[in-house]
Amino acid sequence: MVEPSSAGRSGEKWAVRAFDRADTESVVALWTEAGLVRPWNDPKLDIERKLTVQPELFLVVEDDEARSTSERIIGTVMAGYDGHRGWLYYVATARSHRHQGIARSLVREAERLLLDMGCPKVQLMVREGNEGALGFYDDLGYERFSVSNTGRRLIVDA
Repeated sequence: MVEPSSAGRSGEKWAVRAFDRADTESVVALWTEAGLVRPWNDPKLDIERKLTVQPELFLVVEDDEARSTSERIIGTVMAGYDGHRGWLYYVATARSHRHQGIARSLVREAERLLLDMGCPKVQLMVREGNEGALGFYDDLGYERFSVSNTGRRLIVDA
């Protein structure tokens, strides 16, 4: 477990830690609530794939006082490093815990782990129209780029 890396505005402490398989249902519920799940990406398959490549870069924050197991995970980030640059995916915070610094702590811990691997740069993609997310990354010092993304599915999930 990573040492608690931040405190919320109300003085709460939380620990950023590596994902555990037991977190799967709670993580999928969080991603669904946060609007990150898409019909063409099976979130459970995304988790399984991540666990085969740099699983130590899949981080969560847990709420020890959650009312149910499906609400236990309140923050996530999935990172990766390909030898050229790092990437961040699935950055999410539960609506009930937003604006407390959880996402900031997750991103900073992912950046620290990437830097420890020798990663010189980190990037991420934000869907058009998600101004709240863009503002969050602006505040963290991320630079906006004018690029076009292209992609091609090699394995169809759905």
